[in-house]
Amino acid sequence: MYQRILVATDGSPLSKKAVTSAIALAALTGAELVALKVVPRYPVSYFEGSLPLPAKEIARVEKQWAESGQATVDAVQAAASKKGIKARAVTAKSDLVSEAIISAAKKYKCDLIVMASHGRRGIKRVLLGSETQHVLTHSSTPVLVLR
Repeated sequence: MYQRILVATDGSPLSKKAVTSAIALAALTGAELVALKVVPRYPVSYFEGSLPLPAKEIARVEKQWAESGQATVDAVQAAASKKGIKARAVTAKSDLVSEAIISAAKKYKCDLIVMASHGRRGIKRVLLGSETQHVLTHSSTPVLVLR
C-alpha cells in the first residue's frame, strides 16, 4: 500500500500522537518512515527601533534550534526502530513550514504525509493560518491529518 510515509512533527503532544499513528501505519503496511522537523531561520528584523543581534548570537540560536530539531526526529527514529520499522530522521531549515513539508515529501519520494492539526476554527484560523491546510491544498502527495 505505502512504501514511504513522511510524518511531520514539531515535538508537541499533538504531533506526538501523529507520530504514534504514523509508526503504527508504517508497521501495518511495511512502509519506511521519514520523520521531518522543520527548523525556522532566525528572524531578522529591519523595523525601526529594533536591536539587531550580533552574528555570533544568531548562529548560536540557530545551532540550538537545529540540535533540538534533530533530537526530536532522532526520538521518532528510535521509536520506529523499536517497532522494527526502517526510519530516517530529517530536519529542514525553512520559514515556510508547509512548503518544506511538501518539498521533503517529493525529495524522499513519500507516498503519504501524516501530520497533526490543531483544529482551529473561525477567526483564529484566519489570523493564525494553517500549515496543515496549506499542505492539504498544495501537495500532490496524499495527506492524513490527525487531531
